[in-house]
Amino acid sequence: MTTPTPHPAPPARGRRRAPSRMERAAGRAAALQRPRVLLALLLLLALTCVMLLDGYLRAEVGGDERVRTGASAGDVPDDVLDGGPILTFPGGRATTVSVPDKTIVLTFDDGPDPTWTPQVLEILDTYDVPGTFFLVGSMVSRHPDIVRNMVEQGNEVGVHTFTHVDLSYQSTARVTREIEQTQLALAGAAGITTTLFRAPYSSETDAIDDYSWPVYESLGADGYTSVFVDTDSDDWKRPGVSKIVEWATPEDGEGASVLFHDAGGERSQTIEALPKYIEKMKAKGYTFTTVSGAMAEQQSTQPQQSPQPQESQPAQQSGGGLQAAHHRATGATLYEGKALIAAVAVAEWTVPALSAGLVVVGVAVMGRFAMMLVLARRHHRKRNRRRFGWGPPVTGPVSVIVPAYNEKECIEATLRSLARGTHPVEIIVVDDGSTDGTAEIAESLGLPGVRVVRQANAGKPAALNNGVRHARYDIVVMMDGDTVFEPDTVRHLVQPFADPSVGAVAGNAKVGNRRTLIGAWQHIEYVMGFNLDRRMYDLLRCMPTIPGAIGAFRREAVLQVGGMSDDTLAEDTDLTIALHRAGWRVVYEEHARAWTEAPASLGQLWSQRYRWSYGTMQALWKHRRSLTDKGPSGRFGRVGMPLVVLFQVVTPVFAPLIDVFTVYSMLFVDFRAALLAWLAVLGVQVVCAAYAFRLDREKYRYLLMMPLQQLAYRQMMYLVLIHSCVTALTGGRLRWQKLKRTGEVGTPAGSG
Repeated sequence: MTTPTPHPAPPARGRRRAPSRMERAAGRAAALQRPRVLLALLLLLALTCVMLLDGYLRAEVGGDERVRTGASAGDVPDDVLDGGPILTFPGGRATTVSVPDKTIVLTFDDGPDPTWTPQVLEILDTYDVPGTFFLVGSMVSRHPDIVRNMVEQGNEVGVHTFTHVDLSYQSTARVTREIEQTQLALAGAAGITTTLFRAPYSSETDAIDDYSWPVYESLGADGYTSVFVDTDSDDWKRPGVSKIVEWATPEDGEGASVLFHDAGGERSQTIEALPKYIEKMKAKGYTFTTVSGAMAEQQSTQPQQSPQPQESQPAQQSGGGLQAAHHRATGATLYEGKALIAAVAVAEWTVPALSAGLVVVGVAVMGRFAMMLVLARRHHRKRNRRRFGWGPPVTGPVSVIVPAYNEKECIEATLRSLARGTHPVEIIVVDDGSTDGTAEIAESLGLPGVRVVRQANAGKPAALNNGVRHARYDIVVMMDGDTVFEPDTVRHLVQPFADPSVGAVAGNAKVGNRRTLIGAWQHIEYVMGFNLDRRMYDLLRCMPTIPGAIGAFRREAVLQVGGMSDDTLAEDTDLTIALHRAGWRVVYEEHARAWTEAPASLGQLWSQRYRWSYGTMQALWKHRRSLTDKGPSGRFGRVGMPLVVLFQVVTPVFAPLIDVFTVYSMLFVDFRAALLAWLAVLGVQVVCAAYAFRLDREKYRYLLMMPLQQLAYRQMMYLVLIHSCVTALTGGRLRWQKLKRTGEVGTPAGSG
């Protein structure tokens, strides 16, 4: 053991210590990562907005499905209730307009619908008949091409609210929003706004009551024309084609505003009845017009006031019908409308794609759980049946390499745990340029078999390679400077080397500081996610990673593949894959336990997992040619690489879709069904975790934290992985970031 050297003197009082090269590099790396963190958060925000928009198009959050019936109409003027179906407010006075005799105004509600509306338009075009369509804004934004064709064909359009709610229950702000959003949708779809309005659930004037009358007065003051009907086909009841035609026919010679539906359900009877109805009415000498056409014949001497809430100009007549109720959208209204249509188009593409991805992810996740349970059970039974049946017991001494950079809080506990071991070892502490006296602490302990090797700060891979060069024995154990071993850990860890084909052994890393919430979450992850995985990979002979906290290697194998590389931030994964490709076998020894200090804060956890995720991607990319490796050495490429990409990159990125779609479904679809589905998935995970805890002989009480872990911890891991993907796609480089240690894991703990 080298002679202890004095601790470095503290900086003089009043003088600010200049940052070290590592600190300056870490600062530069952090500055470079901030834009990528922001980009990752922006991607999440964009996804959230897209899904909220898609849900809003179907039903506003907390969608109100109430429909008012039987309310009094004492405040509604009698001449409105008994008047014509067209309600205007010229000069602020309520005035009704009737449809001229022998005239039909065909009106359609609830569209546009991609199935039925085009068929209605084709019938109208065939018979040269115009229609007036009262459109739902959310449907307009989803099917703008249909609306554009509708207007170009000469039909009129009106507002039927954005989400088809009964406005008599809504606040003034909600009513305004329903109208304005529909106008924006029309502006984006067809470049127009409209003065026509029809409220949902109010086909005839007798539907006006004391609750809804203020809505009509307010809209009338803004220049809107409210349109009702004289004759209702009741086609939504699907009574049969003949009944629809009969119910839509007015008294002989009378004019009528007639209601059909081009959306809102199965409309095949409407499609069949419409041409029969048109032929019947034409045979009786009726003509067909729009709302504007009827008003042009019957309107009072005062001109109708146009609404001014939108930036608009009167539209010219075009196509085959009047468009007097339309105004050309200009300025902000036009561009906001186009932006709405574009955003909806993105949502309409994204949400179905994500839904399909969710199915794939769901199948992959469930398949993974099933595979882990089956293979983990086989692995446990096989290994515990043969225990140390690798061959003759390995009893010779081994070299333990402890790379250390500023580990003063932990190094003593680490070395004392090794000194208590039951297997003969030499301990090589490679001090990687520590500035906190780590090397001095290691030397001052006076423990037998401990050597301290000093080097200028060069990083963990260089420190491990230096340790391998100084190792005296053929088997080297590598561990972190914040980890402690149980007395039998090294003995268990090296037994698989009795098989000459084994080049490396992964140990069972355990979280030592699990008393905090963050520590408990990581404890669940280590037991379920890491160790259950390793059992599966071991049985499939494609172990992707020897954990840095506890791993053993055949020195010959490490030297054969060139030692630890600093090409990636996951040098352990890089080395493990290289060993596979060199033909060595990598196995898992569950009985070799190491207790490591997990990050104690969210910031530290983010830094660690970001490095792990990004480093894993780097290692997979570096060894991408393993996919074409032949023979036994190609097994990792054929089996391990696809599994790692699927389970450690693709699935984790999309797994939070389960939570996202649960929230989406709770808000917009079916709260109870969505909650039950989420609980079912959670139940499967709890079963897997419980089995993993049973295999590792852990206490089940930590499983009580799983629901909260799924709600919070998993979302953080998702953001970390997205951050890593963004860094990889933008060609970023990330340096090692030293985690703050507390030394809390002082001695090997029991598994409780």
